[in-house]
Amino acid sequence: MHRRLYFLFPDKEHTRRVVDELACEGISVSNMHTLGARGTALDGLPASSPRQANDTAGHLENFLWNANLLSFVVAFGIFIILAFTTGRNLWLFAPVIIMAANFLIGIRFARLPNAHLNEFKDALAHGEILLMVDVSEDRVAAVEKLIHQHHPEAAVGGVSWGTPAFGL
Repeated sequence: MHRRLYFLFPDKEHTRRVVDELACEGISVSNMHTLGARGTALDGLPASSPRQANDTAGHLENFLWNANLLSFVVAFGIFIILAFTTGRNLWLFAPVIIMAANFLIGIRFARLPNAHLNEFKDALAHGEILLMVDVSEDRVAAVEKLIHQHHPEAAVGGVSWGTPAFGL
């Protein structure tokens, strides 16, 4: 699974230098995405897709989280109904297995970092530029260290999961 790193920069020139430096470090420009306030010219910088700009990944994460909770509650309700109507039988294992799977999936979701674009609204409104960099898990620390050492003006905005699929 990939990680998406978020960095805020005061202007386009700072962002362009970082993009060039990351490209020299072997990070593909297709794995970098910039976002600014409406009307901000980001020419010369790798643009974010409409799905990235609308935080589709965040909406998908919320949907999956709520679907997981709902299926847990439905399975629990079915378990209660079966326990009172049929007594002890093998059908009681089906909702128990579903609840256990939902619990384990929920634990996995809760451990994933999850910065979302709505956290950057104010900074973007003030003219800052958000750079999103998608890297493998083993490169996260190296990229953060590189940006911290060479660009102290960068504000670290967080990290989240990412996937190149569907342009998210």
